Amino acid sequence: MASKTLYEKLIDQHVVRQLDDEGHVLLYIDRSILNEYTSPQAFSGLREHQRPVRHPATILLNVDHVNPTRPERDDAMTDAGGQLQVDYFRQNAAHFGIELFDVMDPRQGIEHVVAHEQGLVMPGMVIAAGDSHTTTYGAFGALGFGIGTSEIEHLLATQTLIYRTLKTMRVTVTGELPYGCSAKDIILALIEDIGASGATGYAIEFDGPAIDALSMEGRMTLCNMAVEAGARGAIIAPDEKVFAYIQGKPQMPTGALWEQAKAEWKTLRSDVGAKFDRSIELDCSELEPKVTWGISPDQTSAIGDSVPDPQQEPDLIKQQAMQAALKYMGLEPGMRLSDIAITHAFIGSCTNGRIEDLRAAAAVIGDRKIARHVRGIIVPGSTQVRLQAEAEGLARIFIDAGFEWRQSGCSMCLAMNEDVLEPGDRCASGTNRNFAGRQGAGARTHLMSPAMVAAAAVAGHLVDVRNFKTAEV
Repeated sequence: MASKTLYEKLIDQHVVRQLDDEGHVLLYIDRSILNEYTSPQAFSGLREHQRPVRHPATILLNVDHVNPTRPERDDAMTDAGGQLQVDYFRQNAAHFGIELFDVMDPRQGIEHVVAHEQGLVMPGMVIAAGDSHTTTYGAFGALGFGIGTSEIEHLLATQTLIYRTLKTMRVTVTGELPYGCSAKDIILALIEDIGASGATGYAIEFDGPAIDALSMEGRMTLCNMAVEAGARGAIIAPDEKVFAYIQGKPQMPTGALWEQAKAEWKTLRSDVGAKFDRSIELDCSELEPKVTWGISPDQTSAIGDSVPDPQQEPDLIKQQAMQAALKYMGLEPGMRLSDIAITHAFIGSCTNGRIEDLRAAAAVIGDRKIARHVRGIIVPGSTQVRLQAEAEGLARIFIDAGFEWRQSGCSMCLAMNEDVLEPGDRCASGTNRNFAGRQGAGARTHLMSPAMVAAAAVAGHLVDVRNFKTAEV
C-alpha cells in the first residue's frame, strides 16, 4: 500500500462516499462544539423543515462570543441582540436535546478551551464547528476545521459534510526555542514567511524536534493560528504528551478501553516516505520575540526591528498593502517597534488564554505594576482556567499589578461584547487577529505572546521581554 500522510489517513477513515473525481467526499464528522453567534440560522433551518439533530450527544453548545466578562458574572447580556442570541441558544438546546454550557455553568469558557478540558477532543477525530479556530484540535492528532452556517445545518441533520480534500504541507521546525520565545513566535514567524494566504488549500502537519519539545498549550497555539496562514487544518501526530494531557478528562475512556484507544492512537502518524505537496523547514534557534506592526498577521517583525518601509518592497501589491496598514496603524517607516506606546494590554482568547499563558505573563510581572496610562485586561480562556489561576496565586499577581481580572469569554479578541477599544487606542494583544477594527472601530492591535503583552503593559510600550527578569510563579 502507498505511504500516507496523517491527514490522508484521517480523511480515509471518515469518508462515507466519494462524490466526484475532483476530491469532493461525503465526510463523517465525529463531534462539533457550537457557539451562540454562528449557529442560530442553522437551528432555524432545522425548525423550518422539521428536522431533528441526528446525533445530539456528539454536539456541545457553549456560550462564549457575546457574553460579558465583567469581574462579577451574571447572565444578563450587554445588548439586546446578544440577549436574543443566547436566549435562542437555550431554546435550541432544550428543543433538540443538546447539552449546553450556559453563562453561569462552571464548565463555561471559550469553545476551543472547553473542548479539551472536557475530554471532547480525541486523537483521530474529525471535528467541524462554526469557528475558524477549530484548527486548534490538531494539537491532539485530530482534524479540526471551521464551517459556515449552512454547513452547520447539514452537519446537525446528517452528521456529515460535503468536503473537498486538501493538499498537504509539512512544516518541520528544528532547533531549540530561545529564551523569551514561545509557540506564538514560531507561528508568527511561519505566517510572516509564507504569507497570510501561503497555506490556502492545504492542511499543515507540524513536526520536528522543536514541535516535540512544545507543551500541549504551545501546540494548541500553533494549530490555532495556522488558519491565519490560510490553512483549513493543522495536525500534530499524537505522542505521550498528548496521552498524559487527556487521560482522566471527563469524557475520556478509562480502564481497558483507554489502553485499547491509546494503542490505536499511537498508529496515527504519517508513514515513512509519505509524500507532501509542499514542505517547509523553519529553524527556530535564532528566533526573536515577534510583534505585528500591520493589519494582517503576516505583517510581523522581530521586536528589535523597525517599522518596514513600503518603498523597499518590490511587489506592488504587497507595497500597497503595507502602505494601507501603516496608515491605519498610525506608524511611520523606520520607527523602532520598541518605541511604540500602547494604551491597552489584553491577554486571553482561544490562542493564549490557557493556564500556561497566564503563568508566563505572571512570571514577567512578578511584583511590578503596569504603566499608569495602560489599561490591562486579563480574560481566562475558561472558568476552569480562572479558578486554577486563582488557586495558584496568579490572579493576585495580576490584580496587584493593576490588571482587571475578568470572567471567561472571547472578549476583546473580537469585541462582540462590551470589551471594545475606542478609535486610536493601541493594544498589545495575546490574540490571533490584528485586522482593522477587530478590537473596535479605529483601534490598533499588535499581536504577540502573553509574556510580551505583560512586558509591554509594565513598560507602557512595546518592549523585548528578554529585558525582564522573570519571577518564579
